[in-house]
Amino acid sequence: MIDKILKTCDQAVEKVFDGATIMLGGFGDPGLPGQLLEALRRKGVKNLAVVHNGAGAGDWALGGLIKDGRVRKVTASFPNNPGAIAFQDLYLKGQIELELVPQGTLAERIRAAGAGLGGFFTPTSAGTELANGKEMRTIDGREYVFEKPLHADFAMIRAHKGDRLGNLQFRKAMRNFNIAMAMAGAVTLAEVDELVPVGGIDPEDVHAPGIFVDHLVHCPRHPKLVEIGPPK
Repeated sequence: MIDKILKTCDQAVEKVFDGATIMLGGFGDPGLPGQLLEALRRKGVKNLAVVHNGAGAGDWALGGLIKDGRVRKVTASFPNNPGAIAFQDLYLKGQIELELVPQGTLAERIRAAGAGLGGFFTPTSAGTELANGKEMRTIDGREYVFEKPLHADFAMIRAHKGDRLGNLQFRKAMRNFNIAMAMAGAVTLAEVDELVPVGGIDPEDVHAPGIFVDHLVHCPRHPKLVEIGPPK
């Protein structure tokens, strides 16, 4: 019998290694696997390359990993949000690397990896510093920039519901980058708010099929849990 459910977040992150590239779902709190990230902090892995929409907040989850000095590079669209204090401090000191990627390009680079594509041309960033060193092509009189896919050793995502086969359902804005990341990560780990029996998610409402999910762990979500820190 297939059963992808693990007992703890610590067990889920056991195979994450120093220097790994990790995709993190979420836009702010919705879809962010905060409790998996806290397990990563406890594990003590370092030299991580993180692909995420932002650069964390406060001193918890991704913000905490960065504050701990565990992250060497962030690939993001919004790294300068007001709560990303740890990232801003380290970046200004030259102690962390940033690859700034427009949000639509970030999403498409992740999707391209999951779809097995070698890259794509986009007009976004043409004529800007973000296009420096990249292949350019003129198509129908308009300049396009070639962007490569983004792959990861691990994708860590959060879903609303999951079953033992790894099928996932997201709630509203939780979907964001999570579905594409589930396909792009070599190993996908899912933190789920609620476990349901097989068949408990209507097939029409399975947003990420279990074939893309390696392991999941049940982490009941406190109603006050946000990205900047655990419940007080």
